[in-house]
Amino acid sequence: MKTLMKTLMRTIAEGEGGAVSKAETESELCFPQLLNASCKKLTRPRSEALTIYILMSCISLLTVVLNLLVILSISHFRQLHTPTNLLLLSLAVSDFLVGLILMPFQILLAEPCWLLSDLLCVLYYFLTFVIVCASVGNMVLISLDRYVAICDPLRYSTKVTQRRVQLCAFLSWGSSVFYAFMILYDNLKQPGRFNFCYGECVININGATDLVLGFLMPISAIIILYMRVFVVAVSQARSMRSHVAAVKLQRSLTVTVKKSEIKAAKTLGVTVVVFLMCYIPPYCVSLSGYDFTIGTSAKDFLIFLVLSNSCLNPVIYAFLYPWFRKSVKLIMTLEILQSKSREASVN
Repeated sequence: MKTLMKTLMRTIAEGEGGAVSKAETESELCFPQLLNASCKKLTRPRSEALTIYILMSCISLLTVVLNLLVILSISHFRQLHTPTNLLLLSLAVSDFLVGLILMPFQILLAEPCWLLSDLLCVLYYFLTFVIVCASVGNMVLISLDRYVAICDPLRYSTKVTQRRVQLCAFLSWGSSVFYAFMILYDNLKQPGRFNFCYGECVININGATDLVLGFLMPISAIIILYMRVFVVAVSQARSMRSHVAAVKLQRSLTVTVKKSEIKAAKTLGVTVVVFLMCYIPPYCVSLSGYDFTIGTSAKDFLIFLVLSNSCLNPVIYAFLYPWFRKSVKLIMTLEILQSKSREASVN
């Protein structure tokens, strides 16, 4: 079947370009030495290509640096070793890998031709599924953490422990690897089997399965959990405003804790909203069936939108988390190299 498709494509190309010289034809091929089997180059304006390379390179570098600061901050300072921050650490690791691996390879995919092996093509998509699914899983865990903190605050410390959070994060990454292996099994078994010509990087997956398991179920869980969180948070805020003057000292301390939890929920809510804004549009386009009709530039923008979320997360932390700004200052001034810097107060 694959040979038949290649022959058909070659016949069409020869029919359309019979008057074109051999030199001109070869210059349009990804692999001129494979005249009968090579894919044609996709022409892209030089200014557009240069803009994509510069933008993606800058975003990639910024993503790596910012998320590395988040990883160093939470890992180094003991005061930040809380269950919620451990989930942010897991999210930062996935965002770091996006900037270190996925974005540079996306620059290669923006080229008209895939010049690497079929195996590297499949491995790239395998890593993409693992990292993106891990990010989605981390968002679900963060939403669940805030749900327990707001809706069941008295038992939060007993329900959500560091050991349980570590186990959940580990299971999230493990399930992402299993999911990527399951959905790309045919592609891993025979890399390049779905390519019509040399110079392509094409995979085939079950779109319905990916849509349900990789998008609809986790996104629905995130939205439902945060809707519940904000309903309870608003109710608690109104209750505190109306009764704060009459409470005793012990009750006052409890109110302070609730205020802190509500503030954390709002801050993480911003992260979740930005996440949804970056991830929903590409899936909506795919679900509508127009993903085959949009141009290359539009597809590049949708991919860029998903990947840019990994750069936006640490930017959100910088504006909304005082501990992140303080820890970055200690890191940039090399004060973390001093003895007992792990015990420094950053909250």
